[in-house]
Amino acid sequence: MPKPRQEAMASPPATGALKPQRRTYSIGELSRLFEVTPRTIRFYEQEGLLAPERRGQTRIYHEKDRVRLKLTLRGKRLGFTLAEIREVIELYDAMPDGNARQLQRMLEILSAKRAEMQARLEDIRLMQQELDEVESRCRSVLEQLDRHDVT
Repeated sequence: MPKPRQEAMASPPATGALKPQRRTYSIGELSRLFEVTPRTIRFYEQEGLLAPERRGQTRIYHEKDRVRLKLTLRGKRLGFTLAEIREVIELYDAMPDGNARQLQRMLEILSAKRAEMQARLEDIRLMQQELDEVESRCRSVLEQLDRHDVT
């Protein structure tokens, strides 16, 4: 794995104490870290979910961008729409440690996702039942044909 780049903040203060360095990422580093393509990262940037610093044509991603990408990818895995992910990220940006409004909205989204999944599970169960019935009819007809051919 590539060595993390460190970006120096400002010159050290006159007291001689050093300011902490901020971790930055290239698009390639983030894509390897999250196992996504650079194109995916650029798409999320275009959608307003990521906002890297620009230096000419180079994108410089900070820790905030890494967290946002992590939240975005997690949201996609859970079946969230980009609009829902954007809403959660905006709530996170407004109150990083969480607040009642943010948590309540997250519970609402999760409840809706759970209901959607339950409906899909029921649809799958019904489709399996229909497939079982068709399979049973096919086997029955095939059995009759085999008996007819024997006699």
